[in-house]
Amino acid sequence: MKHYLDNAATTMVCPEAADAAVNAMLRVYGNPSSTHTMGREARTLLNQSREAVASALGARDASEVVFTSCGSESDNWALLAGAESMKRQGKHIISSLTEHDAVRKSLDLLESRGFSVTRLRPDSTGRIDPEAVREALREDTVLVSLMMVNNETGAVTDIHAVSGILKKAGSSALLHTDAVQAFRKIPFLARNLGADMISVSGHKIHAPKGIGALYLRSGLKLKPLIVGGAQENGLRAGTEPLPQIAAFAAACAQDAQVSHIREMKQLAVRLLTESVPELHYLDTEAPHILSVSMPGWRSEVLMNFLEGRGIFVSKSSACKQGKRSHVLEALGMRPDMIDGALRIGFSRYTSKEDLEALAEGLKDARNLAHR
Repeated sequence: MKHYLDNAATTMVCPEAADAAVNAMLRVYGNPSSTHTMGREARTLLNQSREAVASALGARDASEVVFTSCGSESDNWALLAGAESMKRQGKHIISSLTEHDAVRKSLDLLESRGFSVTRLRPDSTGRIDPEAVREALREDTVLVSLMMVNNETGAVTDIHAVSGILKKAGSSALLHTDAVQAFRKIPFLARNLGADMISVSGHKIHAPKGIGALYLRSGLKLKPLIVGGAQENGLRAGTEPLPQIAAFAAACAQDAQVSHIREMKQLAVRLLTESVPELHYLDTEAPHILSVSMPGWRSEVLMNFLEGRGIFVSKSSACKQGKRSHVLEALGMRPDMIDGALRIGFSRYTSKEDLEALAEGLKDARNLAHR
């Protein structure tokens, strides 16, 4: 039996999303840009799907949602085009040390183009204090990019408060948030959040891989990252991947079951600390991510031991591919705790049996080491 507990890396596609994709592939398979009947049918489905995703985001209008291939593309586009659009007003950017690599490497690229970046350090819980943004703010600050929910720790940063600080200071800086791990897990409405750009991804909420979106506040003008045809109102060229888009919309329409996910996280903390008393965990607000550590162990050894029992977790972001977590380093965590860290991700499909198997597996690993 498999016990999948790596839902921060990706989620199983839900049946509703799979059915929507199959319907688009086998029945509504026209090109949305074609003017014949089948093209118009596809355009109708595209419009309906955009409205569903916009509704889930809490956007004022469906036109504020532009479909992309993934969260990383959305992050790249927001930062690179956002900074470029503001460079006449200044070249200073505020971000953090704990961002996803899609943001970190975009910032590196912007620095090579002459921008300066202030990377804020998180507090002991992993959050970025909005007051730190106030202190870092300069007259030439043109962009602020902060992750709403950290993908490794589950720490939540108050983006609404950051927006309030920018407005109170009279700053014209654009505000972007990577909400890939927050979407459908942490309540927010794009129309009230105060962010100009919001990145989200489908495969974190039981839609297929290969589909994401960027919320662009109405009136905000960005240059396209991909040029060519006039798709997505001229903002992203290329024929829209309607099966993935329809699946994304279907996933957005499902009950996120956040209360169940939160209960599973609480149960995991109880079972794991009872089974392994020396285990450390980060107490963070996101309901679906739990970062734990068994000091003195190597994450890879624990992962391999658990995988042998059909239990699947990760050591940090799947994008790191074996490298030490820059997020945990930024928190000032001891090296032995970082080296023994595991990330557990919960979803609507996580069961008590999954967590019991995990607790039993870590307990057995500990006992074997103590023989």
